[in-house]
Amino acid sequence: MEFAYDARTEGLRENLLDFMAEHVYPAEAVFHEQLAAQPNPWAWDAAPVMGELRAAARSRGLWNLFLPGEGGAGLTNLQYAPLAEIAGRSVLLAPPAMNCAAPDTGNMEVLSLFATPAQREQWLEPLLSGEIRSAFAMTEPDVASSDATNIGTSIVRDGDEYVVNGRKWWITGAMNPNCKVLIVMGKTDPSADRHQQQSMILVPRDAPGLEIKRGMHVLGYDDHDHGGHAELEFRDVRVPAANLIAGEGDGFAIAQARLGPGRIHHCMRSIGVAERAIELMCARAEERVAFGKPIADQGVVRTWIAESRIKVEQLRLLTLKAAWLMDTVGNKGAHTEIQAIKIAAPKTVQWILDKAMQVHGAGGLSQDFPLANAYASIRTLRLADGPDEVHQDALARAELRRQRDARGSAS
Repeated sequence: MEFAYDARTEGLRENLLDFMAEHVYPAEAVFHEQLAAQPNPWAWDAAPVMGELRAAARSRGLWNLFLPGEGGAGLTNLQYAPLAEIAGRSVLLAPPAMNCAAPDTGNMEVLSLFATPAQREQWLEPLLSGEIRSAFAMTEPDVASSDATNIGTSIVRDGDEYVVNGRKWWITGAMNPNCKVLIVMGKTDPSADRHQQQSMILVPRDAPGLEIKRGMHVLGYDDHDHGGHAELEFRDVRVPAANLIAGEGDGFAIAQARLGPGRIHHCMRSIGVAERAIELMCARAEERVAFGKPIADQGVVRTWIAESRIKVEQLRLLTLKAAWLMDTVGNKGAHTEIQAIKIAAPKTVQWILDKAMQVHGAGGLSQDFPLANAYASIRTLRLADGPDEVHQDALARAELRRQRDARGSAS
């Protein structure tokens, strides 16, 4: 078993670490200042420093690293994992600077796999070049969207068009005016088999009848610094029939293809969030003095630091194993491990962030450190791409079946 990175990965890691030190970390405060001065707070990519970062990333070859196919860097999941982790150390800046931020990544994967040549030319190519943004409209306020077959938005064929009606919310990135297209999931045939009722269709953000109702808040944050999360309403929105992705009834399968890589990318970046939190926690613990000695000398603080290191190392190994399985046996073969890290990563990183915030005292709750914002963001991952409980139930059922089969084979 080989734990070292291959030569290409190591070269990209060194390049990315230098990019982070030279460009990204110094730009963090500048980005927030510039965004606050923007007339539209949702237009995060209009901040001048973001344009500078994206140009620098492209010049270094740090662009579309997430995409293995055409238009991407041709990396495996195992090669991309340590790069996504490094980017996660500045999760608001580094991933979008490299055109590796959700939800655009998942949408580009969908279009690269399932789009027609015309759809690729109209939407995928400008996404790959970073000219536009996009959103993925699946979750709905009126149903439990953890069960994707519950989706109630209707997509009805009418001649050479489809008519879309329904409500969506928590649609990440849709508040950004540079979001030009949404991939919308809805039902084309409610009478079909449970997993063949859904379809996906491309809807321009400026389509008549599409109303952006509001931006959602996450524990008090509006997340405007990465495009926000929108509530949307579709009222008789008409789009060409050619905007359908793949065929009618393929929506559920497309969603599963999209969410697998998306889940592991979130986990990869979350490890970087955890590493940044440990770094901040250690620095704070050594510089703060309470009751005559640095708080780093307190046994409870040392226990938190030790446990954080153990937890993040365990999480990284599980993530790398899942990435390796995706590369060697495919997403379906890695399903159990993807579920496992989807459950483990948010909880583990949330625990580490909580301890880092505690070490920082009241400062840890403030805007002076990135911890509180990161905590709110990580907390969403226990719901995004499926809540913990759904994955835990599926993982348990798979384990029961595996053990049952093992007992049957032994007897």
